[in-house]
Formats: sequence, C-alpha cells, structure tokens
Amino acid sequence: MGKRKRRRFRLRKRRLNLRRTLFLLPNLVTLSSIFCGFYALVLSATARGDDDFFRAALLVVFAMFFDMLDGRVARATKTESAFGLQLDSLADLVSFGAAPALLIYCWTLSRLGVLGMFAAFTFVACGAIRLARFNVLSMDASGAPKAPPKYIVGLPIPGAAGILVSLIVVNNAVEGALGAQQYVQVILAVMLGLAWLMVSSVRFRSFKDLRLNVRTVLSVAFAIGSSAVVSTQLEPAFVLLWLLGAYVTLGIVEWLIAIPKRLRAVAVRHNSTAPPPEPE
Repeated sequence: MGKRKRRRFRLRKRRLNLRRTLFLLPNLVTLSSIFCGFYALVLSATARGDDDFFRAALLVVFAMFFDMLDGRVARATKTESAFGLQLDSLADLVSFGAAPALLIYCWTLSRLGVLGMFAAFTFVACGAIRLARFNVLSMDASGAPKAPPKYIVGLPIPGAAGILVSLIVVNNAVEGALGAQQYVQVILAVMLGLAWLMVSSVRFRSFKDLRLNVRTVLSVAFAIGSSAVVSTQLEPAFVLLWLLGAYVTLGIVEWLIAIPKRLRAVAVRHNSTAPPPEPE
C-alpha cells in the first residue's frame, strides 16, 4: 500500500509540473515579443543609417508574429489567465508602442524637434490608454479573461504599429525616398491619425469568429488577389502597408455606415426615458 501511495504522489507531482510548464509556454512567447521590441528600441536609438531602421522594423514585425502566437498557444494549452492578459498588454506597449514611436522619431520626425517628439509620445500615450481600456473590457467581474468579441473598440495597437513599420519597409524598397523632407508632415499626420484611432470609439473587426463560408472565402481571395496585384505593380514591400491600410479603411467605413443606426438608437432611448407630458 505504501508503494502505491508513493507512486500516486509521483504521478500527481509530474502532472503538476507539466501544468506549470504549459503555463510558462505562452508567457515565454510573450517575453520573446518584448525582446524583439527592446532590441528594436536599441537599434533605433543607435541607428547609423536606413539599414539599421529597416532591421528595427523587421524586429517589430517579428514581435507581431509572437504576439499572434502567444494567445493561440494559451488557448491550445488551456492556460489563459489574467496574468497572461496583463503581461501581453505590457509586451504590446513596449513592442508596438514605444518601439515604433522611437523608430519613426529617430528616422524622420526628429527633424521637427519638439513637435516630432510630442507626436511620438502621443502615439505611445494613446497606445497605453487603448491597452488599458482593452484590459477592462476583456475581463469579467472576477478578473478572468472573457471570450474575444467580434469587434474591438479602437484600432488595435499591433495594427497601428504595423502601419508605421511598413513605412520603413517601403522606404527601404524605394531606396530611402520616403524619408525625404517633403514627406515628414505626411508621416506626422499618419502617426497622429493612428494615435486618435486607437483611443476612438471606432470598432474594428477582431476576426475571432471566422467561419468557413462564402464570405470568408471571398475575403481571403480578395486579400490574396489584391496583394498579388500590389506586389507586381509596385513592390512586395507595399503588401503589408496595403493590407493594414485596407483593414483600417474597412473599420472606418463600417463605422461611418453605422452612424444613422446609432443615431436612431440614441433617439429611441431618449424618447423612452423622457418624462410623460403634463396634463393640461
């Protein structure tokens, strides 16, 4: 009997250690994203030319890959937790907030002095606000993560960062032409516009509810076909900018189309809460 008890204890201990290992796995993936963002910060601060900026942009792209991977690993191993949610947000602030903001500032916005620094800080600040709001909306009363919704309020910070780093990738493809002085104001407007979209009430699709149907097949076919056209007519480096730009445009268009519906809903609520008219 004593041997059986010791054997059961060993089995339970092994299961417990396996559970801990699985819990660490998605967090290690998240830490990999933080490393990419930190390395991108170092390269941006010490850059000596466009090649260093390009490598920093690629590191942010790698961080995006790890950011997409950690959630899937957590769901596959059933180790989703409030701790992982908070760690993921901290990683996003480093890799998709501070890293692309400093990258764009060192690349071109530093020519604007204080204005360029303010724009870079605004991007980081709005990213932090967007992540805090996302955390609040993604947790239930007990603090546990909720199922991802169909739409996300505000532009996701990885998407905003992706547009910024895609500008660096395009600049490398056009041999540094995009970093010229005449485009500084345009890049400044893009950064401020992305910062506003992150804290706005515009809803963007999360693509968490994708199903194999006609609409999904047509959407994938359009993305692949349009990317092929952009790649052949311009450069392959423009594909990332095109896809992310189309995603942002889709969210804005859907938000504008839904304005009349929202106005009618507000009017209905106002009429239902209005006090009854006084008798004459």
